[in-house]
Amino acid sequence: MALFKLTPPYLSGTNRVTDHMVLLLLALIPAVTALTVFFGPGVLINIVLASIVALTAEALMLKCRHRPIKPFLTDGSAIVTAVLLAVAIPPLAPWWLTVVGIIFAIVFAKHLYGGLGYNPFNPAMVAYVLLLISFPVEMTRWLPVAELNNIDITFTTAFQVIFTEQSPYQLSLDAISGATPLDSMKTQIGLQQTPPLIQQNSAFGLLAGKGWEWVNIWFAVGGLFLLYRKIISWHIPVAMLAGLTTISLITWLIAPDTTASPLFHLLSGGTMIGAFFIATDPVSASTTLKGRLIYGAGIGLLTYIIRVWGGYPDGIAFAVLLMNMLVPLIDDLTQPRVYGAKR
Repeated sequence: MALFKLTPPYLSGTNRVTDHMVLLLLALIPAVTALTVFFGPGVLINIVLASIVALTAEALMLKCRHRPIKPFLTDGSAIVTAVLLAVAIPPLAPWWLTVVGIIFAIVFAKHLYGGLGYNPFNPAMVAYVLLLISFPVEMTRWLPVAELNNIDITFTTAFQVIFTEQSPYQLSLDAISGATPLDSMKTQIGLQQTPPLIQQNSAFGLLAGKGWEWVNIWFAVGGLFLLYRKIISWHIPVAMLAGLTTISLITWLIAPDTTASPLFHLLSGGTMIGAFFIATDPVSASTTLKGRLIYGAGIGLLTYIIRVWGGYPDGIAFAVLLMNMLVPLIDDLTQPRVYGAKR
C-alpha cells in the first residue's frame, strides 16, 4: 500500500477573493443591462475593452514584480476594477480614454502600492478622477437616453464611434451628446431656474434624470444582493445614503427654490454604485464598525457639497478618495476597546 506524506496546510478551501469578485460582477449585471438599454451598446464595448486591458496590465505588472501570475490574474479583482471604470465613463468615450484609465488604475493606483490589499485608494476612482481632470470634454459626452436620442446607436455604430471617433451620421460627437441631469440641474439653478421647472424638461423622469433613476435603482438592487450574501456590511451604504439624504433634506427644506430634492440626489449620477460597490471596497475603506459609519457619512456629505458648491456635477469619486485619505486616522480613533482593558 502506498503511503502519502501530508504537508501543511492539510485543508484547502476556495479562494474567497475570487468568490467575492464573482458575486460583485453578478450584482452589477442588472445595472449594466439598464445602462445598455438606456444608453446603447457602447457600455458593453467599454466593458470588454477595459477588461482586456486590465488583464494584460495585471499580467505584465505581476511578471515585472516576479509574482505568480495565475492566482492573481484569476482572482477577479482586475475585472471588477475594469467594469466599475467602464460603466462610469460615457458609452461612446474614445478607446484610448478607457485604455489610459485602466492602465493608470492597475499600474499606478494598485501595483505601485503593492498590489491587491495594499492600495490606500480605490483604483477605479483614482483612474476616473485622472480622466475627468485631464480630459473633461471626452468625459462629459454622455448620450441622452435612447427614447430622446434621434439617432439609432447600434453595436456597429458604437464600435465605429469608439474606435474612429467619427459618427456615421456626419454629425460631431458634441451634436449627439448632452449634459447629464446632474449637470443640467446645477447649470439651470445657476441661471435662476427652480428645480420643479427644470424637471419639466424631457430629459428628466418622475424623480430624477430619465433613465438615470432606473440605473440607480438597479445598482441598489445589486447592492441589496451583496448585503444578502454578506459580501458587504450595511454600515457604509446606509451611512453614506443617510449623510447625503440628511444634508440634501435640510437644504431642500430651507431653500426649495434653489436646491434639488433628496430623491433627486439619491437617484442621480453615481449615488448607488458609489454606496454599494465603490465606497464598500474592503481594502481602501474603514475597517472598524464605528469607522465605517463615519467613513460612509463623510462620503455622503462631501458628495453633496461637491455637487452643489463644487466645480463638478457629481462628487462621488472625489468624496471617496478624500475619505480614503482619512481612513488611517478614522481607524486609529475608532479602534474597539480590548476586552478587560480600561479606557
